Formats: sequence, C-alpha cells, structure tokens
Amino acid sequence: MKLYNFPQSPNAIKVWATIHHLGLEVEHVLVEAGSGAMRTEEYSALNPNQTMPTLVDGDFTLWESNAIMQYLAHKAGDTALWPGDPRNQADVSRWLCWQLANWGQALRHFMFENLVKKMLNLGPADPAKLAEGTELFHRYASIMEAHLAGRPWLATDSLTLADYAVASPLCYASPAALPWDEYPNIQAWYGRIAKLPAWQKALPAVARGGRPETSAHH
Repeated sequence: MKLYNFPQSPNAIKVWATIHHLGLEVEHVLVEAGSGAMRTEEYSALNPNQTMPTLVDGDFTLWESNAIMQYLAHKAGDTALWPGDPRNQADVSRWLCWQLANWGQALRHFMFENLVKKMLNLGPADPAKLAEGTELFHRYASIMEAHLAGRPWLATDSLTLADYAVASPLCYASPAALPWDEYPNIQAWYGRIAKLPAWQKALPAVARGGRPETSAHH
C-alpha cells in the first residue's frame, strides 16, 4: 500500500496514527503542499479533488482521510478502532462526520491565519477571520467539553478512529494559538492521545516544535 500525503497535514497525521496503531506496512509518497504537486495530471488521476491524502492498495484507490482510516481498520480486522456493533460504529461515524462538518471548520481559521501564513510567508493574520474562528471554536469546543465529562474517549469505552480524527489538528494547538485554556476535559483527552506510541510516530517534526520533514519516503 502507498499513501500519498503531506506529513504536516492533520489529515495525514490521523491516517498515519491509524497506520501505526494497526502496525501496517504502508509506503509514504510525499506530496508537497503548495508546490503544485496535487494539480499534476498524474496525481489528479488518483485523486480528482486534487487533495490529499490518497491511499493506493493494489488496484484500489481511495481518497478522503476518514474513509481511508475506516478501510485500514476494517482491513486489519480491528473492531475496537472501527467497531462492528451497529450502535458503536454509528457513534464513531457520528464524530467522524462532526469532525468534518463542524470541528474542522471551527479550527481552520486558526490553522491558516496563525500557522500556515507564517510557514509560507503570506503576511499577518486577519483579525476578522480569527474573530470568526473564535466564535466557531467556542461553539463546538463547548459541545465536546461537555461530552467528555467523565469519559476517557469520544465514542466507546476505548480509543476509536473518532479520537484520532478529532485530535489531529490539536497537535498544532500552540503554534495555531487555539483558545482552549478553558476546556480541561478536551486538554486531558488530548493528553491521553498524545502519549500513545502510534500518535508519537505519526507526528511530523514541525508538530513537535522541530523543522518540517523533507524526506520522500517514510
């Protein structure tokens, strides 16, 4: 299997955490963000959305990070990460959908204005965008904070794909200046994930405060 991705992306981090958790052998093919690599004819044939990550498993090509995570967990037969029980699976799916529709939108302004702009020298952060992001962040963080009261994980009684997916952008909480100080349940939950060996292996150097990775294979 091959995973085409840019390792600094939260969408790549959550997939790599799943890969390491499952102990799968997957080749990393670097797709540099901002280089135009995703717009090439070759890559567009794999992923017409011109986004990443993209998984290639033999003659099967799959894009969308949460779908890739589900496929890998099912392929590995891990019914804890991706439960077989209909209710538990639906609960995990609920949080995966929430991450895409709500949580990702709540964090995107902080990620772009405070982090991406600095990395790519795109100028100062836009206060209006940060104000919009702050409103969205508190709206959705308060939902997760209340849900995590007395719970170690988001969906079931054990770690699932939902935890990896929702946690993925939080490795950039400090450089993105996320306003999460008033959410102790979220911070404690992320702290549990941050200690996991699979998570540590998935984090690129930049998420640990180092320089971005430049190797083409992982």
